[in-house]
Amino acid sequence: MSEPIDYDLFVIGGGINGVGIACDASGRGLSVGLCEMHDLASGTSSQSSKLIHGGLRYLEQYQFRLVREALAEREVLLKKAPHIITPLLFRLPHHPHLRPRWLIRLGLFLYDHLSRRVSLPASKSVLLAEPEGLIDSLQHGFEYADAKVDDARLVLLNALATRGNGGDIHNYCRCVQAQRGDGHWRLWLQHRGQDELQQITCKVLVNAAGPWLQQTYDEVLQRPCPKQMRLVKGSHIVVPRLNASDKAYLLQNTDGRIVFVIPYQQHYSLIGTTDEDYQGDPAAACIAEVEIDYLIQSVARYFKRRLRREEIVSHYAGVRPLFATQGQVAAAELSRDYSFELDGEPGQAALVSVFGGKITTYRKLSEAVVDSLAAYLPSMTGAWTASTVLPGGDFTDVAELQREFAGRYPFLPDDLLQRYLSAYGTRVVELLQASRCLDDLGEHFGAGLYRREVDYLMQQEWAVTAQDILWRRTKLGLQMSDTTSLENYMAASSMSLKR
Repeated sequence: MSEPIDYDLFVIGGGINGVGIACDASGRGLSVGLCEMHDLASGTSSQSSKLIHGGLRYLEQYQFRLVREALAEREVLLKKAPHIITPLLFRLPHHPHLRPRWLIRLGLFLYDHLSRRVSLPASKSVLLAEPEGLIDSLQHGFEYADAKVDDARLVLLNALATRGNGGDIHNYCRCVQAQRGDGHWRLWLQHRGQDELQQITCKVLVNAAGPWLQQTYDEVLQRPCPKQMRLVKGSHIVVPRLNASDKAYLLQNTDGRIVFVIPYQQHYSLIGTTDEDYQGDPAAACIAEVEIDYLIQSVARYFKRRLRREEIVSHYAGVRPLFATQGQVAAAELSRDYSFELDGEPGQAALVSVFGGKITTYRKLSEAVVDSLAAYLPSMTGAWTASTVLPGGDFTDVAELQREFAGRYPFLPDDLLQRYLSAYGTRVVELLQASRCLDDLGEHFGAGLYRREVDYLMQQEWAVTAQDILWRRTKLGLQMSDTTSLENYMAASSMSLKR
């Protein structure tokens, strides 16, 4: 067995918090590694509502600090990744018997002013026009702005930035054991398809396993978890576009919960989420029939079109690791705030455990975690992520970027170019390289997926399976029914790389 690789900091967990911490630390002059037992973003971080938002409904729970911080981060992230994070207008139809007009107006005023707003317009009252497809009794409402995100690609971009800073990303790699020694941790990693274990050492170990945090404590660290978590399942359905509007809708329900209807991948609407307590393996979470009924009924209270179950194109369920609070608190009312526990005195091997959190505040959490390690890693430099763009985000005007690349690659159909730019930004150059015609992209697997992109995703973005590409690196799984040729090609490519 080869000598262990030594890191300053090593992260268990390839979700948004794990890669965010790895990215932040790697940019401060630290040697960093990360392992993810499945695919990057394959858990909670690819099964969200795809929003960067302050959390308007959290104001009713008096979570003003969380909302203020999330709103400030919304501005930061819009500039960090303008290719995958873009503004989105929301319509909130008014049902007087659910929440009074003055209360909504007050909430939106706070939402506008809790943090400095630069990129997005202020909220306003609106008349709901006929083309929106809402039932006739809904004539008044409100409009406010947040942002949408490709959640899985946000994880990938942080992983790419980590690698760009010299960090190591071990995808499909499980940490099977961790032992605390004198001033360092010793870890044993098992890569997919390999029997031999790889040893590494690190000064600081970060448990960012999300819903698997407790399991990591039990099986890998073999020590008690310092906090009790409560697993909450949130489910979504994807259906053909409910209406032609490019706006999202926030629907109030009689139980006090809300449901989003969000324009998704041009031709679809994303509807969610639910809040159900969950027991069992987070990887086995799936939408329940009662959740499908709940989402369909929520839409029926607002839209004229009657959504049928057979129209559902896709669905997914993610498990959120939230704080367990004292008393009987409904799952929907649990805080989405984050915290972390730091165990170990300076000079000892430190253990950091991450609890809770949401995509919008991942960068702030990551910065706080790494800041807290200054006494353990005195050589590290200061915070840097607030003003640095993520890979592919080095542009300021989307329309200008589209014109530039349309001129550089005139052979690309408009919809294909648009998809490339919204996923890869300026890294389209690395994807397309010297391509001069569509034939240069190689075999077409369907739905606009060509061999050149598959090769790029396998070689540069850690993709291993067809599912990695179709549901996380892209969302083309919504359109591609036959994946046989893609699976065969990827299997053959993987074998040739191993030789």
